Parts: sequence; C-alpha cells; structure tokens
Amino acid sequence: MTQDAPLLVMAAGGTGGHMFPAQSLAEAMLAQGWRVKLSTDERGARYTTAFPSAVEIEVVPSATFARGGVLAKLAAPFRILVGVFGAWMKMRENRPEVIVGFGGYPSIPALSAGWLMGIPKIIHEQNGVLGRVNAVFAKRVQAIACGTWPTHMAEGLGATHVGNPVRQEVLDRAGAAYIAPGDYPMSLLVIGGSQGARILSDIVPAAIAGLPDDIRGNLRVSHQARAEDHDRVRLFYEGQGIAADVQPFFTDIPRRMSEAQLVISRAGASSVADISVIGRPSILIPFAAATADHQTANASGLVDAGAAIALPEREVTAERLSAEIAAILQSPETANMMAEAALACGRPDAAKDLAALVDRMRGGKDEE
Repeated sequence: MTQDAPLLVMAAGGTGGHMFPAQSLAEAMLAQGWRVKLSTDERGARYTTAFPSAVEIEVVPSATFARGGVLAKLAAPFRILVGVFGAWMKMRENRPEVIVGFGGYPSIPALSAGWLMGIPKIIHEQNGVLGRVNAVFAKRVQAIACGTWPTHMAEGLGATHVGNPVRQEVLDRAGAAYIAPGDYPMSLLVIGGSQGARILSDIVPAAIAGLPDDIRGNLRVSHQARAEDHDRVRLFYEGQGIAADVQPFFTDIPRRMSEAQLVISRAGASSVADISVIGRPSILIPFAAATADHQTANASGLVDAGAAIALPEREVTAERLSAEIAAILQSPETANMMAEAALACGRPDAAKDLAALVDRMRGGKDEE
C-alpha cells in the first residue's frame, strides 16, 4: 500500500458493538486500495486482534463521563481535549480523505479534529436509537449511516440505511443451510454480547433443564458466560446431564450460529446483524439498562418479521423461557419460517454500501 493511496480514519469506542462494524469496513476499504487507520482507546484495542494487519491502530487518550469516581469524571474533559489535540496534530501530518465515527467516547477526538480541519465526516449508528456521542456530532457530519432501521433521532436529520457491517467470517456463513429441529442432536447457542450477560447465566440453564426430556436429551449447548459465572454455569449443566460448552468468549460464533437450531441472545446491534445475515430463529432478551432502551429497538425488526421472540428482562423467568424454547424446537415448521424471516431481514452488503458512501465523500469538503 503506497502513501499516495487515500486515507480513511475510523474512530470507534471500546465495545465489540462498535469495533466489529469498523473491522468490516476496514476490510472493504483495504480491498478498494485505501489506507486505513483506526483511532480507539485501550478498551477498543483489545478487539483489534482480528483486524487486517494493514490497518494502523492508534490508541488515543479518551474518557467517559459515565464511569469512575468524581475525580475521574472531572478529569474526563481534559483527557478528551488531549486526545483531540493529538488527533489534530496527526491529521495535519497525514490528512485523511474521510473520517468515519462508529460511536463511543473514543470517537470524539478524531471527529472533533476532523470538524476543526473541515474534513468530510460520516457517523455510523449501529443501534435503533442514536447514541450520545453520535447525537452530538449528527449535525456536524456530512452523512449519517444507520445499521438499524428506523433509527430514532432528532427531527430534521437525514440518514441512509446501510445496515450493520458484519465480519468476513459471518459473511462466509451468510444464508447457510438451516437444519430444522427434530429427533436428532440439536445445537443451541447462548450469547450475551462481547462480555456475556449475567441474566442469561442465571435463567437459561434452568430453562433448558426444564425442557421435556426428548428435547433436552438431544441438545448440545454453547453458552457464553462471564468469567465470574463460568464455573457455576458449567457445573449446573454437568449436574443436569446437559452437554454444554461454556466459555467466557467464543472466537467462532459464526460457525456455532450457523450450526444452531436456535439462538438465545441479547439484542445488541452486532448480534442482531449476525443472526439476520446467517438466518437463524432467535429469542432475544434486550438489555434493560441500555441507553434509551435501544436494544428493544434493535430487536423490533426481527420481531415484526416473525423471525424472533423478544422477552423483556422484567418478564423473563426460567419457566417462561423454557416454554418459548420448547415451542420453537417442537415445531420444525415454525423454526423454518423464523429462519427464513431472519434471512430476509439481513443486509450482507452493508459493508459494501458503507464503503460506497465513504468513496462518494472522497475529495469532498466540509463546508460548515
């Protein structure tokens, strides 16, 4: 890659929900001959191991006003300012053609520096509600790309629905043939986002244990549980005679999802996108404390299409979840219909569409 190639700077926060779409866009832009730099914080850097080696990873000072004690919150503006100044200095030396922000506080330095320098900017919002940082920059960018449609945002803002870009390993499994449930070994995938979910570890094992014997005996469970929940979840499954692989993080979720008859998951934007692109029935349990209840908005597309069942946290019990699991796994026709409906919701070309939007911005100028 020569230094004459156009440069894209991506800025993303420190969660898988922000980083996975950034990885997908990076793959698409590198294939088109662009240079790509990722600006993130120390938390985000943990998710870069699967990024293409050609992507330059830049860790910048950042902070959040939502975590830490009083001193940490007071120091946050100063850390962000240091990050903005550092990003501005680097962009003066190597000016990008376009900046794409994926949300989260670590995206503030690059987007702010780009605004000061008049560089064309795009924000990509993965969730069904515009996030805090993206909401701040929504009137200061040239395009808003949305992963979930519709996305709730302030009146008067225009947006383009591109979908949520998924990683290449998900695209490799796109539309994988679905084997409907029956009287043979079946797979159940339980995922709670990039760091697992306590409620899934509390309720799902008991729900599976409460299934009729003919279903339970055929199940092979892949359960992503937080490290602190790992032992108790594993021991519970063992005590119930349920075949289960319990891990804090699965590196091969696309494979496990493509082999699953049913997925039980939080309703994070990336998880919903993966489920849609691969095409699997799901039971979604939106995170109740998500900002502006955006996970419920994320789930709505699959639910409205008949591809998923959404259970609010306050209504989830082991008995209720067990009944929902049984209803799907005892009806091959229902499961097939849900898989087909999920696939119809998928946008496997999201990365290409976002890359095309970036390319249209090339050579443009921020007139603000």
